[in-house]
Amino acid sequence: MRRVYSLCIITSLMMCLLSFGIHRMTKTEEKQIKIGFIFVGDEITPYTNNLIKARDHVIEVYGEQVECVTKYNVTEDHIEGPLNELVNEKCDYIIAASYGYGPTVKEVAAKHPEIQFCVPTGDNANEEPVLSNYHNCFGTVYQGRYICGVIAGEKLKEMINTGVITPEQAKIGYVAAFPYAEVISGYTSFYLGVHSVVPEATMLVKYTDTWSNYSLEKQVALELIDQDCVIISQHSDTIGPATACENTDRDIPAYHVGYNESMTDIAPTRSLVSCSVDYSHYFEQSVYALLQGKKIEDCIDGKVYGQDSMAGIEKNWVRILDINHTILPENINEVVDTTVQKLKNGDIQVFSGAFTGVNPYDENDRIDLSTPFIENEKSSSPTFLYVLDDVITIVP
Repeated sequence: MRRVYSLCIITSLMMCLLSFGIHRMTKTEEKQIKIGFIFVGDEITPYTNNLIKARDHVIEVYGEQVECVTKYNVTEDHIEGPLNELVNEKCDYIIAASYGYGPTVKEVAAKHPEIQFCVPTGDNANEEPVLSNYHNCFGTVYQGRYICGVIAGEKLKEMINTGVITPEQAKIGYVAAFPYAEVISGYTSFYLGVHSVVPEATMLVKYTDTWSNYSLEKQVALELIDQDCVIISQHSDTIGPATACENTDRDIPAYHVGYNESMTDIAPTRSLVSCSVDYSHYFEQSVYALLQGKKIEDCIDGKVYGQDSMAGIEKNWVRILDINHTILPENINEVVDTTVQKLKNGDIQVFSGAFTGVNPYDENDRIDLSTPFIENEKSSSPTFLYVLDDVITIVP
């Protein structure tokens, strides 16, 4: 009986350890791996800085069990050289963090089955040929965009109620990188969040055709402000749009909603809020898998489809950053908490309503959102690719 009682105690302790947070390695385990990171920018750009924080989280968690080698400022058309350098440096795991890296990384992965590869935000892991050593991951960021849209909508409503603007002047501007599904899904979910509060709102979208160009993004934001937009948001990598909003002097202010990091320090009187994807969860869990000799997807605390992993606000993979209470209505926390809970419960279908839209690449491909579109249903990378009629306008 004593032996049985001891075994029960040991079993209970083991279960407690396994259920404590995300998977953690014990210090007695000596396996080490070498991880290569390839970034499209550096710590100056919010997108890359967000990923750097996730890399540093891995180092903090696993210490001497991981050795990290990082390549910065690698453009998507020059990925092959740095990628092969990391292969030659005998990396066990290579994370190449930009959408456009995907095709080249997958080609290299096919040649090196002994190495694991991941392209965050990528969309080709489950396309043929499916490789057991090639992975994608992303947070369901449309949730964060929608919440930020609700916050922006509350600011617009306040501006209308106080007579700063009329309902007809509730115009949003969006600095967008490329007409990719990821970007279109993002600005659409943001708009739909605004619309849920201010139905009269409309949106202008202008593409920069680059992920990261401070001067161009700032200039595009200024052009949208000149077209009477009173809220500016972005799917681009720099603080240019936030700077434009903060430094624009006009009778009606232009407020800003950011991405990837808080921008209240850049635009303290204009930045309302930001959202981001927190990659630290996937990075930590995938590294744990490799240290344990397990398949990555078997160790991910989220939704998994083949070689692709995702999670959202319910797992803190999507975060709302620095709500600027000094310039938002007093009830904003209550509004945000209610919206977050409804998203977690599935009570909000973001891509739904009395809207129609068209695929910018195929005018015959149209959608009617009276039947809700389920984003990230089978892919971590967004797939909504329709510009909403009448309410969203693409400007040259």
